[in-house]
Order: sequence, then C-alpha cells, then structure tokens
Amino acid sequence: MRKLKKAVIRVLKRILTPRQISFLKSHLRMLRTKITSGYWAHRFPRYARFFESMHRKIDPVELLHKAKPRNREALEAEYQEKGLDRVPDTFVLYRIIGNDLCPRHKKGQSRENLRFILENEPELENCEKRFIINRILDKEEEKAIIELLEDHKQPYLHLPFNPEAYKTIDWDTDCLPQPGYLAGEEYEYLDDEQRDRLTAATYRLKNNYLMNNNGARNAALREGKTVAKWVLPWDGNCFVTKTAWDKIHRDVTTSPYLKYFAVPMARVLENEQLLSDDFIPEPVEEPQIIFRSDTTEEFNEEFCYGRRPKVELMWRLRIPGPWIRWKDDPWDLQRGPLSPETRQFGVAGWVARLFSGMRVLEKNNKESFLQRGVARLESIIKTLQNTDTMVSGMTARNLTSFHEQVLEKEREVLSSGDDPDLSSLVNQLKADADEALTRGPYSVIDKTTLPPSGNPHDYWHPAPYWWPNPNTKNGLPYIRRDGERVPGTRMYEPESDKYDRTRLQRVFDDSTILALAWKFTGEKKFAEHGARILERFFVNPTTRMNPHLNYAQARMGWNKYKGFSTGIIELKDVYHYLDAVRILYSSGALQNDSLDSFKEWLAHYLDWLLESPLGKKERKATNNHGTYYDLQVAAITSFLGAEAILYETLARAQSRISQQFEPDGSQPAELERTHTAHYCCFNFQGWVNLAELATRWGADFWSFKAANGASLAQGARWILSHIGKDWPYQQSDVFDYERFLPLWFTVPHEVVESPQNSYIPHSKYAVKPLFSPHDGVRPYWNIG
Repeated sequence: MRKLKKAVIRVLKRILTPRQISFLKSHLRMLRTKITSGYWAHRFPRYARFFESMHRKIDPVELLHKAKPRNREALEAEYQEKGLDRVPDTFVLYRIIGNDLCPRHKKGQSRENLRFILENEPELENCEKRFIINRILDKEEEKAIIELLEDHKQPYLHLPFNPEAYKTIDWDTDCLPQPGYLAGEEYEYLDDEQRDRLTAATYRLKNNYLMNNNGARNAALREGKTVAKWVLPWDGNCFVTKTAWDKIHRDVTTSPYLKYFAVPMARVLENEQLLSDDFIPEPVEEPQIIFRSDTTEEFNEEFCYGRRPKVELMWRLRIPGPWIRWKDDPWDLQRGPLSPETRQFGVAGWVARLFSGMRVLEKNNKESFLQRGVARLESIIKTLQNTDTMVSGMTARNLTSFHEQVLEKEREVLSSGDDPDLSSLVNQLKADADEALTRGPYSVIDKTTLPPSGNPHDYWHPAPYWWPNPNTKNGLPYIRRDGERVPGTRMYEPESDKYDRTRLQRVFDDSTILALAWKFTGEKKFAEHGARILERFFVNPTTRMNPHLNYAQARMGWNKYKGFSTGIIELKDVYHYLDAVRILYSSGALQNDSLDSFKEWLAHYLDWLLESPLGKKERKATNNHGTYYDLQVAAITSFLGAEAILYETLARAQSRISQQFEPDGSQPAELERTHTAHYCCFNFQGWVNLAELATRWGADFWSFKAANGASLAQGARWILSHIGKDWPYQQSDVFDYERFLPLWFTVPHEVVESPQNSYIPHSKYAVKPLFSPHDGVRPYWNIG
C-alpha cells in the first residue's frame, strides 16, 4: 500500500502543476477534516463504524505497554556479561531549565515551577537530583534561578548564552526543497501554519544554539553516566510525586536488563494537585526517557526544539505512540536509521508536567494539542527574531546604508584638512546641494499627463519600449519596439515631466545629497529643503503620491491598463532615501507629525508590496528584480521596526543566493541579457546594499555558502576579477567601467584581494560620487 501511494504521488507530480497539487491537497485535508469531525458518520449512519475507525484515537500508554522488547533472553545475558547485575540501581535526575517562550509559556513560569519543585518534591529513593541552566537570555531571570538553586543547595551545570557565538549562525536555507523556494510559486500556496513551520525550519540552526534542547539533554546524559547507573535527562517542568517515583523505581529495578524506559507524562492544570499522595493522573503525553549508563544512543542535536527533538530518538528506538503516524514536511530533516538498540525498552510509571501558565493550552484534547503547536511555533519564531535584534544592537532609528561612526570620523578629518581628496569631495557635495535647493519640492500631481486611472496622485510611468499599435484604429494594444524608448521615459530628458519617474528619482537623490550636506556643513537650509521635499511628495494630502505602483511601466491595452511587476524596481532607491530621512529628522528640520505621516504612508506601501498581485509576482523574480524587491522590503521594514517581516525578508534573500549565483560566482540570469556587464554589476550592487543592511541586523551574507557551493563572497571575487580588463561577455551598449569601483570599495576587504593593477585609485574619495540612477549606486556612495 505504501509503495502504491508513493507511485501515485510521483505520477501526480509529473502531470499536475504546483497550483493543482496544492488545490488537491487542500481538498484532501477538507475531506480528512470531515472524516475526523464525524461529518460523514452522521450523514451516512450505515457506515458510521467504518468512518469512526479511520480516526480512532491512539492511546499512547496502551501502545507502550503492548510493545514487547526484542529477545529478552539475549538482553538478560548481555546485562549479566557486563556485570551490571552487580551494580546498584542508582539514579540521577536532571531537570533542564531553559527560556520562557511567550506566548507558549507565561514569563517567569520556569522559575515558578522550579520553586515549586524545590519546595514540594519529595526525596526520591536512590536518586540524586541535578539541574541544568540552559542558555537563558534574560540575565535577571537567569540570576534569580541560580540564586534559587544555590539557596536550596542544589547542584547544577550552567550552559551560558554567548551572543558572539549566536551571531555567527546563519539561517538554514539549505533545508528548502529547491533554491529560491521562499520566493517561488509553491511557497505562495502554503497555508499559514505551513509557512510558520517553514520559517521555524529556516531558524533550525539558531534554535539549536539558543534552545539547545537536545544539546542540554546530551550534556546531562554524558555527565549522568559517570554518576549513576540510570540517567533521567528530563524537561525542567517535570515533577515526580512519591507515588510516581515508587512506580518508576519498581518498574526499572524489576526489568533492569532493558536499556531504556519510556515514562508517560501527564499535564496538570493546578500544580497543587501533586501535593496529594492519592493523585494519579492520566499520563497520555509524549514520554520522558530513562537511559541505562551503558546505552549507546543519544538525542540527535540536529533536531531542534519544536520539531520532534525527542520523538526522533523514539522513532529510532521504535517506541510506539501517536508520533508513528506523524508526517514530515519537505523541509524537515531526514529521519535517522533504526538504532541497533531498537525495541530494548520498557515502560516505567509516570511523571507530571507542571503548569505552563497558559491554561487554554494544557487541556487534554485535540483542540488544545493543536493550539499548543501553533503557540509553540509562534513563540520559537518570536523569541529567535527578538534574539537576532538583541545581539545586533539595531533599532529602527539606526542608519542602514551609511555608518554614523564613519560620518563622524570624516567630519573630523575634514576639519583637520588632512585629506585633500575628502575635502574636494565635500566641496562637490556642497555644490550639488546648492543646485538641489533650486529644484523641487516635487509632487506626482505636477506631471502633465494622467495615468489610466485618471487620478493624478497615482504614480505613472509607461513601459519605455511599448508604442501604439499601427494596425489598429485606437492603437491598442501597444506593441514592443525593442531598443526604441517612448519620449519622456528616459531619465531627466525634457519630456520626462509628462511622467513621474524623473520626479521620484529627484526626491531620492536630492534628499540624500541635502541630508549629507547638512551633516557636513550644519547649514539648516539643506535639511529644511529636504524636509519640504518629503512633506510635499509623501505627506501633504493635496500633493502626496498614493502608496502603490499600479501604473509603473504600464502597457496600454494590457493588464487592464495597469502596470507590470517589473515597474516596482523604480522605487528601488528608497533604501538610501530612508537613511536621508533619518538624518533629516536628526537635524530637527523634519517634525514628528510629518515623520509619523510618512511612516503611515510607508506602512500602506509595504502592505501593497507584500499583498498585491504585482508585488507577489515581483517577489518571485529570479534575477535582479527579486534582489531589489527584497532590498525595498528590508529597508522599509527596518525603518518601521517591523522586525518579523524584516527577518523573513533577509532569510528569503539568503535563499536566493543559490538561485542567482553559480559556484564560480557568475550570475547566469544576468548573463542571458544583451547588456551583461551592466546587469551583472547592477544586480551585484543590489546584493552589496542588501548585505550591508543585513549585517546591521546581525545576518552575515558574506560568510554564507549554500549547499550547491554558491556564495556571495565568490560572486564578489568573480565580478571584481574583471576590474581593468575587457568584459568577455556580450555588452551591446556603452558601459561605464568605473561601475566596478563602488563594488570594490564597499565589499568587505577580507572577501577579496586587491587586484595587481593601477586601475583602482588610492582612495575611494578620488572616485566620482555620482553614477546613473539605473546603476543602483547611491549618491555619494563614497561618503559614510
């Protein structure tokens, strides 16, 4: 039956599209829900017993007790040959105290439960108690827990959290079913719960360090084997009553030839229930495990908290329970082979699981079980993202494309007059800022033509190579003339006033130049003009742009007269503009109410980027468009302090590296173009900008290497290997070879070695500060 099922799945994957497969899965899930809810049994009473059998609840305790150990005689003989029958049955019980994960746990619940254990748990016959303090983030909470243990004279092993070690850990994007999966078609059809599971899977390596679930268990197991014959590496919320321990002790010592024991667990809603000797709950939860000191198996430290870390060992030992029916996601780790010690276990007594602080999640029913899973996923993701933010030291106020410390250092050098190149560059900056004062402020309502919507507040820019159709009376639908631009679609040409593209670029570039000019001169006029530009373009209700790009690169007669997803790249330079806004705000020229209104505009635009059909399509782009989409989203979420979306975006960006780069560093999608030098530099410039932003938030794209060997570092070495040489690929237009220089000076120096030629100037300040807006290089890239 299993082989037939696999064969059917293979056939369906060949003949159906991902969307059709997703549709089929959703209907199968609906069918299963109706079966398990009793829908069909109620509708067809004649077959009620059949439908009920399809969702019969598995009793885990019943399954455990029915399981028979393999070859009892051989196990008894081995036990005696090792001389273990002459070793006293001593026990060591470890409780692992970790982080409270809200909303799965109430804050401080681990400490409350520890106090309850220390004050109320009885002495256990032949058993020593020890504790493990496991990478607790909250230093005050960790200190309180340690003081509590020391006050009760309890031995403990301290595993501290090291922020520097955590910083070195990447997202696990190699777990994805295919390169670029997070931006792909299949991802779009995952439901919310599946997406959360996938997000948690990408955090597996970070989870394994911070939660250290199986790592702490193995630390207890290894130390415990030197202390006692039987080791209990248990969760920190386990409580053992005298009645429960008597049963555990009796079951283990009656069958000591067995190497492992499963101890069924029971949840309690009131810890005080455990103070009664008569209290015996129904232990139906995933069991804790007892190890004999000569066992060879350990917990698999690759499996992280929240995704079957203990169950993985129970699979290998063939310990039965509901988990035998659990299915794997495509991004789950591969299960290990059966252990040589499989089916060498018994069942011993029961143990209580103390209250988590969340009553709705502790009930013994299916609904509560599912809610626990959702809350656990939410808690894991939230905790890890908060940890990323904490170790990065970043806030929404911090610059992401400039360095505040570098700007301050440059101001000092400028004052001293020690660097003539810098002095010359700042003089040019002042001149450009003076010129910017003569322009603007700008507004989308200034254009001389209207978008198809008829609303002047809508951003409007037609596709540059699409012309009226000469073969139809009304000229629709437009047709493409490759290489022939529609008048007004070239940046800064006189007719470009008909549309908004030039105007938008002026907003970004002029504002950045004005903000830097204020930073170096202190002259308020520059900052005040930059603030006026923002207020007229994004804030004033009578002049502001609507927060969408529905008419960017519109092709008349196509797509209901709306734009195309490729038009989203026209807002790509928002990444450096947002730093300009931060600087303008720090100058005092931009007021709080204007900043708040601008943030509101950004939030609406971000929602459009994430949820609109055009935004979703651009997110799936596998070339430079995907790169600059992620750069936009990352810059905006960084500015708004929307860390959850920011880290989701950075993880998606990391997953694109194996899709966009070959192991040798080349960019296959950009090398398919006719202007390969331009597009390779343009795309890599986007990656440099994105990597810089990611670094500020604790993600190191430069050290990441995908499973297929692709890496951003090798991409840098490949592109920069062409400095001072003829470009060996197709380039059908004039190319500015100075384009390589901003890349050379901004790529971390440990990534590439300096080429041995005279093409590279002695200082970045000696390179021109302004490139074409089509190049993706921010104005005055060599400052800050």
